[in-house]
Amino acid sequence: MDSVDGAVAFELGANAEKWAQKILHPKSLLDKLGVKPGMSVAVLGVDDSGFLADLRSRTRDVTLEPPKSPADAIFIAVESPEDLERLAGLKRAMKPDGAVWAVFRKGRKDFNENDVLRGGLAAGLVDVKVVRFSDTHTASKFFIRKAERSRAT
Repeated sequence: MDSVDGAVAFELGANAEKWAQKILHPKSLLDKLGVKPGMSVAVLGVDDSGFLADLRSRTRDVTLEPPKSPADAIFIAVESPEDLERLAGLKRAMKPDGAVWAVFRKGRKDFNENDVLRGGLAAGLVDVKVVRFSDTHTASKFFIRKAERSRAT
């Protein structure tokens, strides 16, 4: 490291190639969200045309309504505490090893990530991951607890 105004170099050693590949070829949003070809996906209130187009190019089984049969992934827009109350019902709409992604606006003081995490826990779900969904939104991933998966329908 030179000075504040000069160049900075880091020695990555044996991991240099791995880091270079990650920088040159970052994961897509769908990869970060774990959406795989053939998955059944429900999108509820998430108004992002680019996301929907990418999703439909990855899997044909996409609905914009609550799923009629258990889904692999459910994306739901949450903008208020009332929206979080829907998470408990979605627990029954997902496959036992599926996920619910709560998509919410970044930077709000009145409704933030802590509120979303508490809402998921109150619905009997476990938070496992947070992903940058877009410039304006974040997504939190929730699972059914392992002990409850055999009982989930």
